[in-house]
Amino acid sequence: MTSRSLLRLALAGAVATGSVLLAAVPADAGKAPRTVPIRLLALNDFHGNLEPPGGSSGRMVDESGATVDAGGAAFVATHMKAHADQNTIAVAQGDLIGATPLVSAAYHDEPSVEFMGKIGLKVAAVGNHEFDEGYAELRRIMKGGCHPVDGCSPAGQWKGAAFDYVGANVLFKNPNEKTDALAALGAQGQVKKLMADWGVPALPPVSVKWMNGVPIGFIGLVTQTTPNIVTAEGIKDLKFVDEVKAANVASKLLKLLGVKAQVVLVHEGDQVTAGQSPDACSAVPGAGNRIATQVDPEIDLVLSGHSHQAYLCTVKDPAGRNRLYSQGGSFGRVITQVDLQVNVKTRDVDRSTVVADNHVVTRTVTPDPEISAFVQTWKDRVAPVANKPVGTISADLTNTAAPSGESPLGNLIADGQLAATRTGGNAQIALMNPGGVRNSLNYAGSPAGEGDGVVTYGEAFAVQPFNNLMQVVTLTGAQLKTVLEQQFTGGPNNQAFTKILQPSANLTYTYSRSAAWGAKVSDITIDGTPVTDTQSIRVAVNNFLVGGGDAFLAFTEGTDVWSGPLDIDAFVEHLGRNNPIAPPATNRITVVD
Repeated sequence: MTSRSLLRLALAGAVATGSVLLAAVPADAGKAPRTVPIRLLALNDFHGNLEPPGGSSGRMVDESGATVDAGGAAFVATHMKAHADQNTIAVAQGDLIGATPLVSAAYHDEPSVEFMGKIGLKVAAVGNHEFDEGYAELRRIMKGGCHPVDGCSPAGQWKGAAFDYVGANVLFKNPNEKTDALAALGAQGQVKKLMADWGVPALPPVSVKWMNGVPIGFIGLVTQTTPNIVTAEGIKDLKFVDEVKAANVASKLLKLLGVKAQVVLVHEGDQVTAGQSPDACSAVPGAGNRIATQVDPEIDLVLSGHSHQAYLCTVKDPAGRNRLYSQGGSFGRVITQVDLQVNVKTRDVDRSTVVADNHVVTRTVTPDPEISAFVQTWKDRVAPVANKPVGTISADLTNTAAPSGESPLGNLIADGQLAATRTGGNAQIALMNPGGVRNSLNYAGSPAGEGDGVVTYGEAFAVQPFNNLMQVVTLTGAQLKTVLEQQFTGGPNNQAFTKILQPSANLTYTYSRSAAWGAKVSDITIDGTPVTDTQSIRVAVNNFLVGGGDAFLAFTEGTDVWSGPLDIDAFVEHLGRNNPIAPPATNRITVVD
């Protein structure tokens, strides 16, 4: 059997999971050229920003060094059309959904996924935020059907994603789990053995697209830290394995199927030196660079995401050859264009031909009229809820961290969570994870016309979009100290970087920058009274933290769990009861050398 026949047979049935879809192989016509052109247009970390994002989230440094307004679905569509040609495959590197504005989140992100289909997206890696509502909900988004609790959206029954979601390093924990991700692949001996030795994939590991008579294989990967940054219950049956190992297995799978042109779409990336051109190689080597330099030499390109940065780098693969490693910012502000040539005879990428460009999605172009109307339809549907005033503020409330790690908005949220859980949960203090404070609240009125200082439900939801459940657990004083120690790198939980929990006003403590892990935190007080190791403390946090999210494993030792309102409801209630709200001081934590 030829490699093309094997490829078509082996992958034809994976449609059940929305994974591998093959176009018909075009008949040869005349003398074939030596190479054929392929263009990739890539997005990452869109996070449902159908409307142009506001504040710093809606600005981008361009190639000239100027900071310009960027993003918005209608502008993304215009730029995609401008850069696409007949050789184009549109791809994405995860977090298209999750942590989204209300216009998308109110309908479980169906509008954002539909938008991606409208602009021609063909393949996307899953990101950690694709798991925000759990694996079952991700499957519904992929395959279709109405939400099991909220039912169908105003648009009717959801038809499923028009593109392929892939995730090679997402496996079932149970080796006997049945999966349709390999329904067709299991019939082939070598493929069957490879995958049996690897594990049971919960998602299709690869997608193959034909363009100009050659197959291009896409390998999807998501950060292996996903279990630490999503709610545990929704992924309890899954494991997220090392990205490099998974990519190498997927690469072998593609080779068995005769696919030599290989692209990794990975939802993991690196930080950058601030203020650089999106075309600069400003990435500081980290988790993304490890993947880009260590995956199999057969892999030709590594397009990344997750860190919300823009960079174009050339790295060395394990064989010493050059390989593109890139990312395109976030929120639809940058489109990464990659042009390359594939040798018709070998069907492999000629890496000397790879050219990449990060295009800023400026708003100086004409917005796409079809997408503008599409977004407006969803805005109109959600407007009665989104534009409802819920409180007032006297100044900007930002989520920008002070030197202590606190932010005014983070502290305010913690205060609201304590107020919402005192009755019923008997909470004594509250702690909020900083990553859950997704946006700032601006004093200036929005185009909706609510007026200066007025906070609408939609604006509040943009701050807290996860619909986490407020819970209260009992910790000892010693366990609370462990929680606070777990904010810092250097401990046993492999905390990737310092994450300062936002404390309610009645909780104070000191931490030392130079002290060793385990001895960094001291002088913990609640309502001015020193905390002892043996006392019992009722601590209000969201269910993400109760499950050990963000590597705060000490929360999993909590007892007497009480569940209360959603975090957004606690926040909205606090805004409504305290008008106008001034920015809280960021002096609850004292920092010493």
